[in-house]
Amino acid sequence: MDRPRLKVPRKYGEWFIEALLLVSAIASIFITLLIFYFLVNESLRAFAELGIFSLLLGQKWHPTGDIYGLSPLIVTSLIITLLALFINIIIGFPLAIYLAELAGPKSKAVLKPAIELLAGVPSIVYGFLGVIVLVSYLQDSFDMLTGRSILAGSILLGIMFIPYLTTICEDALRAVPSEFKEGSLALGANKWQTLRHVTIPAASSGITAAVLLNIGSIIGETMAVLLVVGNVARLPSPLYNIFDQGATFTSVIAGEMGEVARGSMHYHVLFAVGFILLIVVSFLSLIADLTRARIRKKFGGY
Repeated sequence: MDRPRLKVPRKYGEWFIEALLLVSAIASIFITLLIFYFLVNESLRAFAELGIFSLLLGQKWHPTGDIYGLSPLIVTSLIITLLALFINIIIGFPLAIYLAELAGPKSKAVLKPAIELLAGVPSIVYGFLGVIVLVSYLQDSFDMLTGRSILAGSILLGIMFIPYLTTICEDALRAVPSEFKEGSLALGANKWQTLRHVTIPAASSGITAAVLLNIGSIIGETMAVLLVVGNVARLPSPLYNIFDQGATFTSVIAGEMGEVARGSMHYHVLFAVGFILLIVVSFLSLIADLTRARIRKKFGGY
């Protein structure tokens, strides 16, 4: 005879799941606070001895001479982020519109898996392909001394994060109720007018959040940009010269942390760079959430 199974009351099972989810949430908050504490603790010496403004506004980065200015890193990171985001938007957003509103079943069956596959490619693979293909192409096409440049980093990151922007924007466009579109079409608007004046405004909160979150992802990317940007911490000459080499926050940390002496000023400055990067990304995430909430409240977005 089969032994009777011990049945756990349903309320205890629900209580266990709730407790597990609560512990997970508390653990994630605790880990985040520990990261902030560790970065702040290791950065204090750099901020105290060098000064916040002199560190942020300094125009030279020469660790061998104990000269630490973050302006070259800030300028290069800003240029790369803006150019990459421009490439990201002009390709990713129309692709999201096509997939959500215009593509047929056969096109979706091909494009959707391809985009998901691109999203799963490791960043080091993008960087390797960038060195082999993109850097060589730029060097030959523009007669450059080396193809490693701000332009190479911008193009690579712009292409690399297209799947993320496309996926989030497509989800936002699909979330718009069909009643909105049907009502617009019933009033005499064609498909393009409905898309422009109804669908996109209704999904604007999700689209805006996708753009802002992508900015944080682009700024925080490390390995791909390290391989193609040149990792030379200097201001472009002139500032808009995208064919010059440069260095970003992440490339400097990844390129120099392995060789720095623990406890030295260089060591603490690199942690200060990481702390500033964390503040920037956290601020962008907060702005994305607030912007999405305000747009949703104003336009009834989805």
